[in-house]
Parts: sequence; structure tokens; C-alpha cells
Amino acid sequence: MRVIRVETSTATILLTEAPELKVRDRQSGEIAKDAVSGEALMTIGVVYIEDGESSLIKVTVPESGVTEGLTLGAPVSLVGLVARPWESVFNGQQRHGIAFRAAAVAPATFSTAVGTSA
Repeated sequence: MRVIRVETSTATILLTEAPELKVRDRQSGEIAKDAVSGEALMTIGVVYIEDGESSLIKVTVPESGVTEGLTLGAPVSLVGLVARPWESVFNGQQRHGIAFRAAAVAPATFSTAVGTSA
């Protein structure tokens, strides 16, 4: 399936939900693992702001890519952010969307060009 790299250099990204383990199967409580490394996966919630528009998104990050010092409401950097379209059939209904994944999430600083006035 196609993976689309997301350019984040001009965006402001704020942490809205703290990292938590990603659950693969809600009934059994099975934790999602990376298909290649077998590492546990985490999800975070962020608001992605660019060009005057914002979107709330969930991003999957490997457990080792979650950096210490993350604070709710603070800016973060999403290293290697990609988007992957998906579709599936669940209970006879076709569903589709976009899944976001990053190699790492780390604290960042606000861009001086955003929201400044002289």
C-alpha cells in the first residue's frame, strides 16, 4: 500500500493526548506490535496546524520513539511522519481512512514566525 511522506517543517503540532499503548484487539486486550521489529506501538493525539487550518489526528509511534518530557498542550516534533490510506470491511460495511505513523515524537518549540507581532 502507498505511503505518503508528510512535510511538517511549516506546521505547528501540539500534543493533545498523552502516549498510550495501542490495543490491537479490544476484546482480548492484545497490544499492537510493529510487524518488522515486534516492538510495542503507542498512539498519541495531536492537533496539526498549517496554513490557518487544523486537524486532530492520532499518530502511531514505536514505544522506543516516545521521548521523555512530552507535555499536553505543548508543541511536538513528529520525526518521519507518513500517512497511509486504508480500507476494510467490518460487519458488511466498507470503511476507509488515513493512518498516520511517525518514527518518533519529541518536544519541540513554537516557531518564531507563527503568532508573532511587532
